[in-house]
Amino acid sequence: MKLLWLHFIRTYIRIGLFFYYKSFKVYNVHNVPKNKPVLFLSNHQNALIDPLLIAAKSGRFCYFLTRASVFNKPIIDKVLRSLQMLPVYRIRDGWSSISNNNSIFSTCTNILKQNKAVVIFPEGNHHINRTVRPLSKGFTRIIFETLEKYPEVDLQIVPVGINYLQADAFPDSTSVFFGKPIAAKNYVTTDKNQAINALKNDVHQAICKLTTHIPATNYEEIIKRLEAKEVDFLKPEIVNNCIASNFDACPKQETSKTNFLKTFIKYLLLVNFSIPFFVWKNYARPKIKEIEFVATFRFALYITLFPVWLLVLVFLLASFFSWQIAALYVLVVIVLALFYVKY
Repeated sequence: MKLLWLHFIRTYIRIGLFFYYKSFKVYNVHNVPKNKPVLFLSNHQNALIDPLLIAAKSGRFCYFLTRASVFNKPIIDKVLRSLQMLPVYRIRDGWSSISNNNSIFSTCTNILKQNKAVVIFPEGNHHINRTVRPLSKGFTRIIFETLEKYPEVDLQIVPVGINYLQADAFPDSTSVFFGKPIAAKNYVTTDKNQAINALKNDVHQAICKLTTHIPATNYEEIIKRLEAKEVDFLKPEIVNNCIASNFDACPKQETSKTNFLKTFIKYLLLVNFSIPFFVWKNYARPKIKEIEFVATFRFALYITLFPVWLLVLVFLLASFFSWQIAALYVLVVIVLALFYVKY
């Protein structure tokens, strides 16, 4: 039953992401081992959207370490745990709660022993900036505890780079790069501190190559120059080379111009989905304090309230006219939505 539930959720999320993103490209997913324990380590720019992208396209049913504060209500806690999310506690959650991480890390160790997959965002928090921040030691603790407890486990570390054109915009585009797996056993040495530092450095460098990495120093100046060059942020290797070349080698991205037809379709959809849009614009959006959560809440409404409203309209059309007209209406709405998002 659990596996059926996970298949259903993953399929639904994939459909939602298809309608939400203009372009959603995945690269080198063949790098993800199918029958070995895997620890995915990714950059973190876009709150809960980041884990959804990995869940949808990694080819593995993953467990996710998620900040404990979102598990604050019993119903939410139950739903999140059914989706294989595990709470991880931070200092801001209170010193007394930090010890709870011991059992969570132990759980991760047992999960990896069963050749399953765990996703961690080792920067420790999210930020909209296109910078891979210094990595925390939490993921190294899980790795070395797993190898110490189960030395025969062939744990594979897969770095992930998630890229957005404009993370808080709609429609947006995204690209996900899966790096070459790193064998955790290669870092087992007598000097554990040295091994931890080497692992953190190698993982950080790997993630930096899979996503745009702008050093925190002079960030604003660099991002403005990249935007002026109209670089394609979905191609991190090209963007990073642009920065390294002092902005000499910076090919422009291909852009599509907004035309009258697309604008007309936009307002046509707004009329049809006026209630969900009103809820988003006047109730949901004003309450979002962190820009990193804009896409998360918009996507949540996109896959819940919008389909419900569409069903309401379908039943009204079927009641006043016929099911044939209602079915035709659904088909037209889907075509219009796809045209607006994809072109």
